[in-house]
Amino acid sequence: EVQLQASGGGLVQAGGSLRLSCAVSGFNFEDLCIGWFRQAPGKGQEAVSFIRVRDGGTWDADSVVGRFTISSDSAKKTVYLQMNHLKPEDTAVYYCAAETRGFLHRLWRGRYDYRGQGTLVTVSS
Repeated sequence: EVQLQASGGGLVQAGGSLRLSCAVSGFNFEDLCIGWFRQAPGKGQEAVSFIRVRDGGTWDADSVVGRFTISSDSAKKTVYLQMNHLKPEDTAVYYCAAETRGFLHRLWRGRYDYRGQGTLVTVSS
């Protein structure tokens, strides 16, 4: 069973940066598609950014293109989300999620096999 440990959230001013981390255990890291959803107060789940670890293929929501960058470190079995030029509308609980079949499209369509606990990102104006 995959275990996902998210960290790195916090409070930042608009225009600032944060880096989220998702440490993975319990599965062959190279076989995973993994990344981030977020849920803002009073809103539904939103797909943010995902990576297919084996070949580095990525998918990013239009709202974060050019600002967020997802990457993976196989030695550390960790996925990172570098968030730059943060906006108040990025405020949300960010969840790390994983898909085990190698299909990136499952994630950006909201389908995952495992999800970790969230980490809160608050962007002040």
